[in-house]
Amino acid sequence: MADEALARGTSETFSENKVVLIWSFTVWLVVMNTTMFNIALPNVLLDLSLTSATAAWVVSGYSIVFAIATLTYSRLSDFIPISRLLLIGLIILGVASVIGFFATQFYALLFARILQAAGAGAVPGLAMVLAGRYIPITRRGRAMAYIASAASLGFGLGPVIGGAITQYLGWNYLFVVTGFVFFLLPIFMKLLPKEVVKAGKFDLVGSILTGLCVTGLLLFLSSFSVVLLILTLVVALLLWRHIHLRDQPFIQPRLLKNKQYRKLLYIGFIGFVIHFSTLFLLPIILTLVFQKEPAAVGMIIFPGAILSAIAAQFIGRFIDRFGNIPLIIFGQTLFVIATVLFTLTASIAPIFILFTYMFMSTGFSALTSSISNEYTRILAVEEIGSGIGMAQLIQFFGGAFGVTMTGILLTWFSSEVGYQNSFFVLVALSLSSICVFVFYFKNRVT
Repeated sequence: MADEALARGTSETFSENKVVLIWSFTVWLVVMNTTMFNIALPNVLLDLSLTSATAAWVVSGYSIVFAIATLTYSRLSDFIPISRLLLIGLIILGVASVIGFFATQFYALLFARILQAAGAGAVPGLAMVLAGRYIPITRRGRAMAYIASAASLGFGLGPVIGGAITQYLGWNYLFVVTGFVFFLLPIFMKLLPKEVVKAGKFDLVGSILTGLCVTGLLLFLSSFSVVLLILTLVVALLLWRHIHLRDQPFIQPRLLKNKQYRKLLYIGFIGFVIHFSTLFLLPIILTLVFQKEPAAVGMIIFPGAILSAIAAQFIGRFIDRFGNIPLIIFGQTLFVIATVLFTLTASIAPIFILFTYMFMSTGFSALTSSISNEYTRILAVEEIGSGIGMAQLIQFFGGAFGVTMTGILLTWFSSEVGYQNSFFVLVALSLSSICVFVFYFKNRVT
């Protein structure tokens, strides 16, 4: 371990278990921060006298900046120490939390959320880069599983804690939760590897063009504006030309030319589409069909999140012992089972939702852990930062795409038919992911 660390520019041993534990806790805070605000949006809308379209920017703005920031931090990690990047990210997140706590106007709230996303993006991408760079492949699966389960726990606990805080204290107090990152800074600075700064230039133009592409595509999915689509395609062409002219582009073309990497990107993308779509649908069904309060909605989703967290240690050990492939198959199988069960039973009774989400959350944890570990296996060391950053960007875009797609389906169809059709689409996407994995496995080099 020491030799491996020294080869990457650090002169100290790496406190692997402590760092994974504290980083998993940070991932939990960041992910929970996202889902807490989804529950609070109706209250924000009323308190600030906003329209639904205006209030939606609190969510969409956060998603866009978070996705871009994730790739940016991962890309910067190729030549800037991880500890320094994380320090910057957590400071931004903490400052944004203070601003949000005192926000009384929409623009102050929107600024605080966007600033939060700019800081929070450092956490998930750099976690995978750190694991891929400093944790041996024989133990990497366990670390990936803990981080993935922390994210699943955040998804599940967010509605519970967010609903309770919003109901009894007010939505401003949601910012207090992420304010705890200030207390984590000294711990990270002590435990993280001491890397050296490497030569390199950050591709600012490429990052801006990438941000414009992602923003334009997400806005097109919401508005279906032909003009916006044309402009987005023009920017995409400019980006494609730009990355082929730069020595160190924001997005590395050779990654996109890697067929195996592209297949994994699709599998990860579909996993996030399915999970985010489900987390968007379940509160709507529980609220409109079964008249459940926000706190009750969170409690129904919560057992699945807890199960995922408990299963994490077993998932990690299984990956370390048997490899990523069995866990990818396991995760995809659970996704198919869950989406089929949701299609058939989600509108019957809340108990079916509680039971079925256990399959979904465990499958999500298994799939994201094994996929993340597989990225680090097929990519060269110098490609890990960019490769994982791109994967994170695609995955979070998948989450935003899934929510938008599901919202459109619910608009097109009446209540229960809309729910069933949405889950039926998710079943089809699950099966398509399995088909892509079959082709990946056939061409996999051991």
